[in-house]
Amino acid sequence: MRNFTLILSCRGEAASRSEPVKTASFGLSDIGRRRTTNEDAFLIDEELGLFVVADGMGGHNAGEIASEQAVETLHGMFQREAASIEALASIPPRHHDEPGETIPPAMRKLLRLMESAIQAATYMVFGLGEANPDQKGMGTTLSVLLLRAGYAITGQVGDSRIYRMREGHAEQVTEDHTLVAWQLKKGLITEDEARNSRQKNVITRAVGSKEYVQVDTHSFPVDIGDRFLLCSDGLHGYIHESEIAALLEGDVEEAANRAVAIANHRGGRDNITAVVAEVEAL
Repeated sequence: MRNFTLILSCRGEAASRSEPVKTASFGLSDIGRRRTTNEDAFLIDEELGLFVVADGMGGHNAGEIASEQAVETLHGMFQREAASIEALASIPPRHHDEPGETIPPAMRKLLRLMESAIQAATYMVFGLGEANPDQKGMGTTLSVLLLRAGYAITGQVGDSRIYRMREGHAEQVTEDHTLVAWQLKKGLITEDEARNSRQKNVITRAVGSKEYVQVDTHSFPVDIGDRFLLCSDGLHGYIHESEIAALLEGDVEEAANRAVAIANHRGGRDNITAVVAEVEAL
């Protein structure tokens, strides 16, 4: 299951419920020009407002198994919790991430659900690896976007990424869990050194390589017209952040196809996955 994609229609509005944001979306995964298997996986579930990209790693095709199982496990947990998500009270449209500002209880529940779902995926992949010597130590990245009640909730492990484009400006909204990103954050290397480092693919966190992983979760309001790109490093490794806005022009299918084509044109040394989602209504 490389292109694990579920696209469902969105429900109508309800003022007292946590509804999915209405989106247009498209996902695409490509094996690239150098690899013999595709270890990436992605998910689109518009009914839940859930979008996922995973980039697996491990020998004997274990990376393919890790990404597939992680996506399926995470998706299953969100499906089982769908009723409780919908029953949450509406979340006030404000910037609750500001210092000193209290995060609404409904948002706390969504953030906890995001972390719990990724931890469940971690435990599943780790358990499969422990049960099979050929798959021991396998893992995957996970970049997860949930769009509910006018907010984006993100979950992040590894070096796949989520970008947001708003009013022609694109920015990365997740943080890479790599050795180079950590060195750069600590001021141990410069931007130029980071770009040319031979260690830039060394990941410091992965889903499934251990029984537990630290998960980054974040939330922020979304606006109509916001466009998101979820991608594996086989894409963002070939594209500068300053190019993302132009890359995301046109409809969502055009944008995803353009992104994959550019990564292949510039080398395609890894699997390439792009999921593009645009907010059409709140």
